[in-house]
Amino acid sequence: MAILPIDGGRYGTTEMLAIFDEQRRVDYQIQIEGAVASAQGVLDIIPQEAAKNITKVATPGRVTTKRIAELEAKSDHDTAALVEALAELCAKTARPWIHYGLTSNDLVDTCTSMQMRDALNIIIPKAIKLAHSLIHMAETHAKLPAVGRTHGQHASIISFGLKFANWAEEIAVHVERLRSASKRVSICKTLGVVGTGSLMGQNALMVQDMVAKTLNLSPIMVATQIIPRERYAEYIFSLALLGSTLDKIALEIRNLQRTEINEVAEQFKQGQMGSSAVPVKRNPIKSERISSLAKLLRGQVGTAFENIALWHERDLTNSANERFTIPTASILLDEMLESILRIIPTMVINKDKITENLNITQGHIFAEFVMGALIKRGISRMSAYRAVQSVAFEALKTDIHLRDALMQDPTISQSLSIHDLNMIFDPSTRLGASLSIIHNVSEHVKRL
Repeated sequence: MAILPIDGGRYGTTEMLAIFDEQRRVDYQIQIEGAVASAQGVLDIIPQEAAKNITKVATPGRVTTKRIAELEAKSDHDTAALVEALAELCAKTARPWIHYGLTSNDLVDTCTSMQMRDALNIIIPKAIKLAHSLIHMAETHAKLPAVGRTHGQHASIISFGLKFANWAEEIAVHVERLRSASKRVSICKTLGVVGTGSLMGQNALMVQDMVAKTLNLSPIMVATQIIPRERYAEYIFSLALLGSTLDKIALEIRNLQRTEINEVAEQFKQGQMGSSAVPVKRNPIKSERISSLAKLLRGQVGTAFENIALWHERDLTNSANERFTIPTASILLDEMLESILRIIPTMVINKDKITENLNITQGHIFAEFVMGALIKRGISRMSAYRAVQSVAFEALKTDIHLRDALMQDPTISQSLSIHDLNMIFDPSTRLGASLSIIHNVSEHVKRL
């Protein structure tokens, strides 16, 4: 019976869930045992016939979770049970050489590296796809003037496409960060009990190099009994950081879908129900799900950082929680990416409402540009600021459009003509360098 939603398949794709499936975990570890035996046989650390037999048997699916569970019930040690289950399938002459020179965490940590590597191979392409989807939206709406808000208030005019370009650039940076992190977490460790490779002697590093190459990993340069947990913390932190950007995007979508703003909306499918009680509701549930899962994802970071400091060459205080943190972080982020990839391409953009909202303040959103024009006419910045503020506040009281109020003001009208003010109050001319910025981000995304 499934207890957690990720166990029941509610969250996470089939491909991501498969990486952390218990049988896949066993298959990874058996693969490691085979690669180690093969390398040790080549280097004459163990008998070549034994190495060939172990390598032949150590294939996915040969050792089952069911058999390991039966043996673990007696030994109370999962790795010992795995080694024993593998030994049952090997020739008697090969059995003493299984797991030779290794310790449990050579299997456990190298397996985790393989899981993180394979998880990133799913996550990174989805992040790239998202960056391309976002920049497409940016380019599509590059010339659409919209309200730019700070502190929840109308501040100045923004290209609506610039919102998407901002997000696209951050996703692109996340892709670069994850690619860099992948090199540091995709590592192999086969150096035994305290990281010296004691039983294998001087050949220990050669064994590790050969195993790493076989498994498509990089050999760890130095370790204790375990791979340093800074690597795991970086992995989870990097996932949580990307998740937080997805949360930021989702939060903006949710805010823009408010009834009072109504500039965007998640696609509402035929037959979909927004509320069990209110028939007319269209709730941004996908974005809300992203924000909800982001909170849980960020919660994994603290635990990962707590695991960095362990006793001496290691203790077990990290072991149990890592069975949760790494799969949970990977599966949650995968689910969040899937959600945002469904939202962005099908999002409804209400251009009429975007334009309507631009005019809600009756021209006050153009105040920055009026002040700038006055400065160009030789008026000091503070004098220009005070003059525009005074007229704007009075216009607000009397419910007059700012442009009309400025035309009536004797001081400002001396510096700015009606033509000047009409030009200033044209939103299509107020996008600044937005088109160039969007182009630059687009070029960056294309290079991913």
